Amino acid sequence: MALATVFILGAMSPGPSLAVVLRNTMVGGRRQGVMTGVGHGIGFGIYAFLAAAGIATALSLHESTEMILKWGGIALLIWLGVMFLKASRNEPSEDVDENHGPSGSTGFAQGFAIALLNPKILAWMLALYTPFIEADISNQTLFGMGLLGMTIDGTWYVSVATFLTTGDRVERLRAKASLIDAAMGMLMFFFAALLASGVI
Repeated sequence: MALATVFILGAMSPGPSLAVVLRNTMVGGRRQGVMTGVGHGIGFGIYAFLAAAGIATALSLHESTEMILKWGGIALLIWLGVMFLKASRNEPSEDVDENHGPSGSTGFAQGFAIALLNPKILAWMLALYTPFIEADISNQTLFGMGLLGMTIDGTWYVSVATFLTTGDRVERLRAKASLIDAAMGMLMFFFAALLASGVI
């Protein structure tokens, strides 16, 4: 229960992951938003398993690996920021096809990447996992911890996407698509600057 609470609070905290889910839901509808949440949940679950197994701790001892994760995350945030700003200059689309096209796979890839290349998640795992890990912990328990993290994280973001696409909420967001895209782009640059400066 304590570990589940930690995962829930982590999933609900605002950050680049939530921004990407919100934006993809607005642009691609329920399918793209849900697939972004699924991709993020799987990426987060991999992080949870690696951290629980102690691999993340070992990796953090090698400065070069830590730097690669950090700058990979910064590059991803900058790329997303550029994409959002470019999208803000285009007219919002009135018709969104939720059953065809690459929107689902695109959302999944973006959700997975933002989870795996987010050093904030790695640091958060290392800081909060310590009380839950013992020297003789079994592989089944390690797998269960990763599965718990994947389930909670994925469920939260899928729920956000589903909530936004119920009723006319997503239409109201699309009416302000250009403004939201511009804000999301600037937010990505802000998070990238925080990462580069070492604040997060």
